[in-house]
Amino acid sequence: MFTQYGEAARAVLNALLDKYADQGIASIEDKTVLQLDPFARMGTTVEITQSFGGKQRYKVAIQALKQLLYEDQGA
Repeated sequence: MFTQYGEAARAVLNALLDKYADQGIASIEDKTVLQLDPFARMGTTVEITQSFGGKQRYKVAIQALKQLLYEDQGA
């Protein structure tokens, strides 16, 4: 999944995985997480979503990430 995104988007996904590990799935579902550290150091919410190709593609990436996490838990 990570290979289809650029470096900035991969950094966001990695940070989201860290948030998930610390706080659970709700932390990555809420877009306001992008206003907190470490995301705030990566850029504004708009800049971060643009690194995925826009808001809709960011949402698709989050859904794919959640699906991978759930598949991993079921294995």
